[in-house]
Amino acid sequence: MSKVLNRFLKYVKFETTSNEKSQTTPSTENQLEFAKVLGDELKQLGLEDVSVDDNGYVMATLPSNIEKEVPTIGFIAHMDTSPDMSGKDVKPNIVEDYDGKDIVLNKENNIILSVDDFPEIKNYIGETIITTDGTTLLGADDKAGIAEIITAVEYLIENPHIPHGTVKIGFTPDEELGRGADYFDVEKFGADFAYTVDGGPIGELEYENFNAATANISIQGVNIHPGTAKGKMVNSILIGMELHSMLPVNERPEYTEGYEGFYLLDDFVGTVEKTHMSYIIRDHDMDKFTRKKDVLKEVVKFLNYKYGDIVQLEIEDSYYNMKEKIVPVMEIVEIAKKAMKEVGVEPIISPIRGGTDGARLSYMGLPCPNLFTGGHNFHGKYEYIPVFAMEKAVEVILKIIEY
Repeated sequence: MSKVLNRFLKYVKFETTSNEKSQTTPSTENQLEFAKVLGDELKQLGLEDVSVDDNGYVMATLPSNIEKEVPTIGFIAHMDTSPDMSGKDVKPNIVEDYDGKDIVLNKENNIILSVDDFPEIKNYIGETIITTDGTTLLGADDKAGIAEIITAVEYLIENPHIPHGTVKIGFTPDEELGRGADYFDVEKFGADFAYTVDGGPIGELEYENFNAATANISIQGVNIHPGTAKGKMVNSILIGMELHSMLPVNERPEYTEGYEGFYLLDDFVGTVEKTHMSYIIRDHDMDKFTRKKDVLKEVVKFLNYKYGDIVQLEIEDSYYNMKEKIVPVMEIVEIAKKAMKEVGVEPIISPIRGGTDGARLSYMGLPCPNLFTGGHNFHGKYEYIPVFAMEKAVEVILKIIEY
């Protein structure tokens, strides 16, 4: 097996699911334990300035071996896996020489990675693919990124004749919660620019992402025995349903793609007396993003006029489109494009329909485009990653460092 594959298979055994209800950083103790393991590994490889802080941030330095003054480049990945599905007891399945047919992930539960549902998998006929066993996610998001970064740096250490400038490595907790940059010390990291290795299929190169906000809505109803409820009951669940119906149907995730933004009803819990709703709001265009927030405010204003000030709304921005910070330094995107082409990977430049640590880090003074890991179907049981894509990611990282 290749080194990057061995690393990846080792890392996915660590349960690092983040917990959105936790107020600590990291949100789960297991992330901190994994951070310590990674810190020890980096020390054993011979990296300098290795640190694992109390919040679970891992940083390390590969010193320059040339006299020429060149920019310091960073590579960043995150340690947590999505809370959308369990990352405990991950049992990766190695499918060698893939034949282009359906892959049975779990015979007992009839869970199948179907070519009808996921036709892009046929691009990997003849390759080795790592899948789940159908009971958990895989964790390629983003343990593949961690494995690829460390494998690239290890190669440079083992081949000291290859000239390179200073390379910085950073691993963050709780990226899946949008908190990965909360306590990232950009000054301590010390890179002129960096790349998150947190993208999807081979070739992805991204420097645009959504502007993002979270909206929390509380609706106070009045619960009266249904036998005597006329003129008195105010059913907060029904008002929540009315609120949702007033938002544009075609601006839901299931009807959008590319640069199109959306409202996602992420949580809806209620009784007649009290209902809570939460939305995530996304759009690449700042004006459209602002308009989406304004529409929700207007809906709430109307319902309060109709029912009498019983709906409360709180909107909090999460992160912004990194394009604004990357465009002035587009040469770092061109470096990545050139690196990909030189190792035989066709760059696929597309907007991220989500966010990465790099979005917030770019606004913190560290321009940070996003590179592919090679994975597909993140956050669920159909997640998979071709081994050759991970190996190509390592090659791309190495080629970027050469410049």
